[in-house]
This record gives sequence, structure tokens and C-alpha cells, in this order.
Amino acid sequence: MSIGETLPKHRSPRVRPFGKLAPMMRQKSTFIWVGLVALLVVIAAVYLVNFLVNGDNSLLRDVQVSQSEISPNADGITDATTISYEISRNAAVSIYFENEAGQRFYFRQEEPRGAGEYRVTFSGVVDPYTLPDDQIQGEILSRLLQDGRYTWTVSATDEDNETEMAQGELLIADADTVLPDIRDFALDKTIFTPNRDGIDDRVQPVFYLVKDVAQVRVFLQMPDGREEHISEYETLVEPNAEGWHKYDYEGGVDEGATPPEDGTYPLVVVAQDLEGQQVRVQTELTIAFGGVPRVRVVSPPAGDTVQWDTTAVPLCGVFTFTLTVENYGNTPIRTSGPPPGVMYDSDWNYNTLGWFTKPGVFRLGIGFENELTNYPFRFALGSPDELEVIDGNTYLMPGARATVTGSIRMVNDFGDRNPQTVWAGLIHEDVQVVTAYERVDPQALTVDMPDEGNMPECAPREVPEWPLE
Repeated sequence: MSIGETLPKHRSPRVRPFGKLAPMMRQKSTFIWVGLVALLVVIAAVYLVNFLVNGDNSLLRDVQVSQSEISPNADGITDATTISYEISRNAAVSIYFENEAGQRFYFRQEEPRGAGEYRVTFSGVVDPYTLPDDQIQGEILSRLLQDGRYTWTVSATDEDNETEMAQGELLIADADTVLPDIRDFALDKTIFTPNRDGIDDRVQPVFYLVKDVAQVRVFLQMPDGREEHISEYETLVEPNAEGWHKYDYEGGVDEGATPPEDGTYPLVVVAQDLEGQQVRVQTELTIAFGGVPRVRVVSPPAGDTVQWDTTAVPLCGVFTFTLTVENYGNTPIRTSGPPPGVMYDSDWNYNTLGWFTKPGVFRLGIGFENELTNYPFRFALGSPDELEVIDGNTYLMPGARATVTGSIRMVNDFGDRNPQTVWAGLIHEDVQVVTAYERVDPQALTVDMPDEGNMPECAPREVPEWPLE
């Protein structure tokens, strides 16, 4: 620094007057309050949106009963009301009605429900109850409320055992409270053998309906819960109408179906009227020897199925056949005589021998083209020692085989045609000729006829007599 040069003067800091700071502080404070208000508005908006979307924290909400009075009589006018409600979380829901005496009737009892909205139609039908003057033969499954004023309650209990409920009033008027009772229920037999043998092949439940109904279910209850349907045998009384009704059951065997396994089953009738009331009756039915009859003519590995002993026979001579039959099913095959080994004259038939047609019986028959009677020469499916007697009737048992043989003495020719074709066949009498074994091993048979001057006279022969079955 040169001589005469002086140091610069020191300047003091600049101080703002207090009066100018106050407005700035007020401005900051305003900003803070505006922020707080905005935050509260946002929180309130979020809460409001959540409330509108999810509602409040209550369990049971918006319970509504559309009609305060119903007349459940199936006339189509105010027969029912709609009950609607919402639950916000899983709960057990009950809907019940209490009369003026405080007696409670349940429509729903502790039914599990998930969160959501529900709507159900109530037609006055509640869980079963009885009245002191009831004279009902069946079991009541559901029943209408009697006329009167009731308090309805919808109750929900969540998993924390918290319960909420809503209540109101309902008037029942002009209700058709006559129950669809089923009276005098009976079976024509309690042991049933569905095997098409002509004996106890069908069972017929009968009962009386006291009123017209909407539907009747008649069924055999299976162990797994299935219902084996039984059809009505229609008579003068129309289905579902008041009066006597008869049903008919053959185990499905007529359609070739396998019947239920042998055993004892509940046979059940349930009637439901137009209002929804239900009554049930039940008894037991035992199935024995059930099954589709299955019998066949056995074909050997080589040779003919039917062994005919000749292809030509002289007048007054005899021709013979032999074959084997088998019961390849799981139910006994009923059969009837005459027994194998019998000899027919060619002008006889099974009626001549006194072995008349018996419904359900299987027999082996020999037929020919000009026969006047279908399969005139008939034989039992086995000799007495090959068959088993059950309740006085003879059967070829499941898995058993038997030999059938027989003969025919030709006391005349076969008619307009000679030679004549003969064959064997299985007959299920009054049911069918077994199609698969209808014309087994057809064989042309010639009757050697002499000229008229040398025509022999066949020795007379008495009709064999057989013991009664």
C-alpha cells in the first residue's frame, strides 16, 4: 500500500425491519392450514368412497320383505313374498317366523352363506310341525303356516359368533293348509323276484291321495342315495289327482336291465301339493333271485349244435334229437315239463300231454314249417336230477348245464311238404321265442311214405301220464 492510501471503511450487516417479516410468516401459516384442510378432504373422500362401495362394517344389511301379506293357496294371487338381504362376510343365516303365541317356525336354519346379496321366495312353507288335532298317516316333510300374524326374523351369525338380525310382520290369510296325505299305503307283496319267471315278477304299490297334488314320487331308495323310479299304472284316476293310485315295478327286467341287487330296500312315496307341502310314507321291499334270465343252446367246438339221429324216417318210425342248454346268467331259470326223454306222436303237442303253457317258463321246443301250433313238441330244460326245486317250481340254476333229448314218432306225414324242415328253439312262454335261439340247426327230414295200398297202421299208444309239479 502506498503512502497516503487509507484502509476501506468496515460496513455493518444490513438488518431488516421487524415490520416487514410478519406478513411473510402469516403467508406460511396459511399454506399449512390449507394443506391440512386438503388432507382432511382427501381422507373424507376416501372414507366416503369406501363406504359407498363397501358399506359400513355391519354384518347384515338391506333386509327387505316385498309383501307384508300373502295368501298361499295356489291361485296365482299374492301366493308368495320375496325375502332379500345382504351379508358382508361369511355367516350362518336363519329365517324364521313366530306366531302370536311365540311358537317358532323355521324357513332356513343356520344355513352357511358367503358374503353377498341373497334373494329367496317364501310361499308360506316351513319345516315340518304338527298340530294337536292332526290325523296324518304319512310323515310331514314341509308344511304351510296356518292363517295368522307372524313376526319374521332374518338372523346372521358370523365366524366370531357376532349376531345381527332384522324383524318385521307378515300376515298369512286364506292358506290352503290341507296336507297332501298318503293313506292306506300297501304293497301287493313284500318279497319280489324280478327275473321274468312268471312268479312274483312285479310288485304293485297302492295308496290313496286325499287331494290333487303337483307331483308324486314313488321310488326304491338305493344305499348310495339314488332313487330307482317306479312308474304309475294308470287307471280311471288321473295321475296326481285325488283318489286311489296303483304303481307297477318289475326292476327294469322287462327292458333287459339288471335289477337292483338282492336285499331289502326302503320303498318310498312322496307327495307334494301345489303350495309346496310334502308328505312321505315308506315301507320295505325285499328283492330275491333278481336278474335278467339268460339261457342258451350250447354249440360244441365241432359238429352240429343239435344232434339229429336221422334225416329220413319211415311212417310209424321215430326220430330223436339231443342238445345241451346252459344258464349263463345270475338268476335261476324256471322250466317245466315234460321231462327230456319223452316221446311225442307227431299228431300230439304239449297240451296233449297236459303240460300247458305257463307264463315265464323256459322250454326247449321242436318246430317245423307246417306246424299248426308254435313249437308243438316241448321239453323241460333238464331232467329232475339236473334241476332244483324252489317253492314247488323247478329251476336250472345259474352256471348249470343240462342235456335235453326227446323223440317224435311219425304217425303221419308232415302235411303238404315232404321232406319238411325241423329245428330246435328256446321258448320263454308268454314272453317271447328267444331270438338268438329261434331256429337252431334246421334239418330237412323226410318221412318215407309207402303207397296207399301198403300204408301201415301205427300201433296205438296211450298218452304218458306225469306226476303233477
